[in-house]
Amino acid sequence: MRTTLISLLLIIPLFSQAQEDKSSFSLDEAIAYALQHNYSVINADRDIVDAQKQKWETIAGGLPQIDGAISYQNQLKQPVSQIPAEFFGGEPGTFQEVVFGQPQSATATATLKQQIFDGSYIVGVQATKAFLSYSQNNKEKTDLDVRKAVVEAYGNVLLAQESVLISENNKATLEKNLYETKRIYENGLGDEESVDQLQITLSSIESQLKNARRLEKITLQMLNLMMGLPITSPTELTESLDDLAQKQIDLGLLDSEFNIENNVDYRLALNLNEQRYYEHKLEKSRALPSLNAFVNYGGNSFSDSFNFLSSGQKWFGQSILGFDLNIPIFSSLKRSASTQRAKIALEKAKTQFTEAQEQIRLQLESAKSDYILSIEEYDTSKQNLKLAERIENKNQIKYSEGLATSFELRQAQTQLYSTQQEYLQSMVDVINRKTQLEIILNQ
Repeated sequence: MRTTLISLLLIIPLFSQAQEDKSSFSLDEAIAYALQHNYSVINADRDIVDAQKQKWETIAGGLPQIDGAISYQNQLKQPVSQIPAEFFGGEPGTFQEVVFGQPQSATATATLKQQIFDGSYIVGVQATKAFLSYSQNNKEKTDLDVRKAVVEAYGNVLLAQESVLISENNKATLEKNLYETKRIYENGLGDEESVDQLQITLSSIESQLKNARRLEKITLQMLNLMMGLPITSPTELTESLDDLAQKQIDLGLLDSEFNIENNVDYRLALNLNEQRYYEHKLEKSRALPSLNAFVNYGGNSFSDSFNFLSSGQKWFGQSILGFDLNIPIFSSLKRSASTQRAKIALEKAKTQFTEAQEQIRLQLESAKSDYILSIEEYDTSKQNLKLAERIENKNQIKYSEGLATSFELRQAQTQLYSTQQEYLQSMVDVINRKTQLEIILNQ
């Protein structure tokens, strides 16, 4: 019983680790994983934290500040002063050399500073909200970009895998045709041109197969990179390209209500507008006076030797209360020029904001059109594939019966191979273009 319990305790952590190290993903699982582990997403999260810290940094600038200072001096050779000797009972017109004070001194001071009024500080605090909003919107933009990249990478892996399977099947069929044609030619019942035609087609398919295998490896590495996994991870995809394409066909998406304020590009353009507004306001605030208060307390101590830390050492206290008022009077129109430039930047941002809204609406219409086109091309290529397969099959039969030439068979085969790739690409296009439309709609 004890042995069984120990075995279970050893197995449970291994099982948990196996669950954590899961290497098979559906498309939704891959997206969810990437939104936690993608490198850009991780840094975007850090940008939000950084914005929060910057917000507090700005606010804290107007709160009480306390600074401390300690100074120690040792006059290795003290300055000598001359005083009229008659002060000490000497003869008039002569001077007595005197050294004032003790050679070593120490000063300790603590100063409290408080900002009372500063226009730039007020504007800075107001702008922190806009900056934090920008960081949050930028994080959402990063998430959407990562989602799009994962969908494209996932689809490209499936495309490469399907291309490998199709090329392998085509190669097997061609090798069989070439073998039979060679036997016929060797028996004197065929011509050499038929063998050469099939050999050309087979060489082309072998080259495509090699390239498809290389692409399968590269696209899988790209998917791993997008997901935040080591590129050599043995990731497995649990969805087929055809099933995934079927799931992505949703014509109801075209009738979805569009609220432009939900679009992240709209919100980023609005953030830029707000930033320019506060920059203009900041330049205007520089013409306002600023008022600061301070109070300090400290002490001085003097000695012939370093004994400032002893309890009997005498310290002389001092304290100052003061105000600093800074009034901008004349800057040779420098402040005016800066304010005008900030106003021009604000007007440009407003124009760009209007342009961004129109571009987003145009992108929506274009994305809808592309999505409809991708579905139509998918249906068309699916039908064309059946026709191409039928044509190629008929030519196979005709060729075996001597009713079709090798050139006619090669044409049918080339047409089939091209149609196969068009069909695979059409499925990938449906997946990618639906994702693009969802991103614009922010769904």
